[in-house]
Amino acid sequence: MQRTASAKWQGDLKAGAGAISMASGTLTNTPYSFHSRFEHGQGTNPEELLAAAHAGCFTMALSSQLAKAGLIADSLETTCTITLEQVEGAFAITESHLDLTAKVPGATNEAFEQATHAAKSGCPVSKLFDTKITLNAKLVG
Repeated sequence: MQRTASAKWQGDLKAGAGAISMASGTLTNTPYSFHSRFEHGQGTNPEELLAAAHAGCFTMALSSQLAKAGLIADSLETTCTITLEQVEGAFAITESHLDLTAKVPGATNEAFEQATHAAKSGCPVSKLFDTKITLNAKLVG
């Protein structure tokens, strides 16, 4: 299985602008720029897209891990925060942090913790990242 996305860019780094598209059509010529990446301008940016990918991948992986334990979630809500900062004079992604709130009827804390840790280390996006990955997971009634 392969998935495809593309990016176009015109101009220099600070004054230039680009667009990102996905073969699925979910994003089509979605703008991105220096301002949307390093400031708070309109448009998306690579780190935001990585955060969406990690949140989605982890949440699906957790659903699979819970099913292996005979559990089905009423809800799994994950927010991912990607940290981009300068390290030794160059930008680097230094962390992907996952915040999860889950409602899983019948789950013990032990089963929930095992499933979340397996999902965190086992999801394909986690395996792709060469950075620190942290997780706060909360099981709610």
